[in-house]
Amino acid sequence: MSKSEPPSRLRVGLLGCGTVGTEVVRLLVTHRAELAQRAGVELELSGIAVRSLAAERDPVVPTELLTTDAEAVIDGADVVVELLAGVNPARGLLARAVAAGTTVVSANKAVLATDGPELYETAETNGAGVFFEAAVAGAVPVVRGIRESLAGDRVTRVLGIVNGTTNFILDEMTREGSDFGAVLERAQALGYAEADPTADVAGHDAAAKAAILASLAFHSRVTLSDVPTAGITEVSAADIAAATEMGYVVKLLAIAEAGESGLAVRVHPALVPLDHPLAGVHGAYNAVVVDAEAAGTLMFYGAGAGGQPTASAVLGDLVSAARLLVSGARPPAESRYAALPVVDPASVRTRYLIRLDVADRAGVLAEIARVFAAHDVSLETLRQGASEENVASLVLITHGQTEAALSAAVGELAQLEPVHRVTSILRVEGH
Repeated sequence: MSKSEPPSRLRVGLLGCGTVGTEVVRLLVTHRAELAQRAGVELELSGIAVRSLAAERDPVVPTELLTTDAEAVIDGADVVVELLAGVNPARGLLARAVAAGTTVVSANKAVLATDGPELYETAETNGAGVFFEAAVAGAVPVVRGIRESLAGDRVTRVLGIVNGTTNFILDEMTREGSDFGAVLERAQALGYAEADPTADVAGHDAAAKAAILASLAFHSRVTLSDVPTAGITEVSAADIAAATEMGYVVKLLAIAEAGESGLAVRVHPALVPLDHPLAGVHGAYNAVVVDAEAAGTLMFYGAGAGGQPTASAVLGDLVSAARLLVSGARPPAESRYAALPVVDPASVRTRYLIRLDVADRAGVLAEIARVFAAHDVSLETLRQGASEENVASLVLITHGQTEAALSAAVGELAQLEPVHRVTSILRVEGH
C-alpha cells in the first residue's frame, strides 16, 4: 500500500476463536472507534476461521463471520491474527499468509520456535510482517522491549519466568510445603493447568519461549531443538525446604546468555536468591529480567496468560502492524546479523545445590570434601540437617563450576560407602 493512497480500513482475518480469540473479538468490537484513532485506520473483522460452526460461543462473536475455511479467511484479509493451538495447521496457514505478502500477528510460540526462521524469510521476501508479542509472556511487553527499546544496546543475559502454570505450582509448594502432585491437582482444578500438563511441567512451553527470546536478544537464530530442557516434576518439597533454609526460592527459568564461545540457552528449575527480583514473582505471573551493557538490569513483569492479557498483547501488535501498513513502511524483519553459535550449556559455569544422605559418623565430611577437591569443585556453603537413624542430610552449594566437573564429582561421591543417596541436584542462578 502506498503512502499516497492510505487505506480507509484494514480487513482483519482471525484464525481461531477460543478464549483468547473471543477476547480479541470483544476488544475489536467494543473499542472499534478508539482503535481506529490509534491505528490510523479502521480495523474491520473480515472473517473468523473455526473448527466447528456448531460450538457454543460468546454473543460478542459475529456468527455471520464464522467459517471453517481458514484459507478463505487468509485470502480475504489485509492482516491475519493467528490464535490456533499447536504447530499444525497453524504452520501452513501462516506460511500461506506471508507468502501472499499479508502481515500476521501470532501467539503461537510452538510454530515460531520451530519454523520461525523460514517464516521470517518468506515474510521479508514478500514485504509482510510477523508480530508475536503474545507468544512469549502474554501481556508482558518483553518482545517489544527487546526489539525496540533495547535496539541501541547490547543484551548480555536474559533470565525469565515465562510459564505461569509452573510458577503457580512452585509458589504453592513453597508457601505450603506441599508435594508436586498435590499442588498439580489443585492447579488443574483451578484452571491453571491443563488436563494434560506435560507441555508446562516438562518445560516444553518455556523452552519454545526461551528460543524466541534468545533469537531476539542476541540477533541469532535459535530454535526449540537448541534448548536443553528440564521440567519441575522431580522438584520435591524437601528440595524447596532446603532452598528456603539457604535463602533461596525454586523457579523454572528460561535462560539465554552470551559468552566467549557463543550463545547458551536452557530451561531448568533453579534456586534464585530471595533478594533477586524474580524471587518475588508469585502465582501464575511471568517476569523476564534482561541485563544490557548500557541500560543495566531491566525487569518486565505481568500476567503471562489468560484471555484478556493475551488479547491485549495481540491488539498491541495489531495496532502496530496497522500503523506500518497505513504509512507504507516496511515491517520489522528478523535480526540475525550476529549469527552466534549455540553452545552446550554444560560448558557454562554455574553454581549448584546438592543434597546428600550420608552416614552420620566422624570423617564423612572430610571424604566428601576430598572428592570435590579432586575434581576442582570448590564449596561455598555446607549445612547439615537433622539426623535420623544414623543418617544425616547434607546440603552443599558450590562455587561456579561446569556441569562436566560437577557430574564427575557427584558420580564419585555416589560410589562412596558412607553416601547413601544423592537426593537432588539443582542449579543456582540469579547472582
